[in-house]
Amino acid sequence: MIDRRDLDLNRRRDLEIISDLVQPGDRVLDLGCGDGKFLAHLRKERKAEVLGIEIDQESVIRCIANGIPVIQGDMDDGLDFAEDNSFDLIVLNHTLQEIRRPDLLLGNIVRAGKRAAVSVINFGHWNCRLQLCMKGRMPRNSQIPYQWYNTPNIHFSTINDFCELCRKLDITIVRQTPIASRFPRLTKLMPNLFAVGAVFVLEKN
Repeated sequence: MIDRRDLDLNRRRDLEIISDLVQPGDRVLDLGCGDGKFLAHLRKERKAEVLGIEIDQESVIRCIANGIPVIQGDMDDGLDFAEDNSFDLIVLNHTLQEIRRPDLLLGNIVRAGKRAAVSVINFGHWNCRLQLCMKGRMPRNSQIPYQWYNTPNIHFSTINDFCELCRKLDITIVRQTPIASRFPRLTKLMPNLFAVGAVFVLEKN
């Protein structure tokens, strides 16, 4: 299983991009924070005030051991504990595809956060298309390492799908940064085909 909280920022371009968004004193909420190592990085390196939400009990225990404040909860239950604009930045990292209602969660994070940083996996990447077309099997790669029968991913979307959902929800995409594994120039020109994922900075319209 892929570790969404791998802190080698040279390998995880999306985490590096999100980290650069954080200013000293920012209140940051990380949804699906894992063991809290990324929040620990933001607190140490970016001087942020941090809070995590995580459903897995073992990960919550590791968060506490790492000194990270965390709420054990299910993101599908909403963010009722958070008042409007109560966080400077809400982070959703490689998690949206596991949520039962991504549309409702996106509405919640732009309500509770002044900004949101959402890192998405692009299931429209050329390698995914090639595997499905040539082999007739569900694609697997470093970002999608699961078999079809044990994957936590329940929604398979592309970068274009995500942009369309934001338009329907009246959410402003302030910035979109595609993530390249190869072909960086083509990734900028045609992100839906060549980007393995993207980081979106969102605000309520």
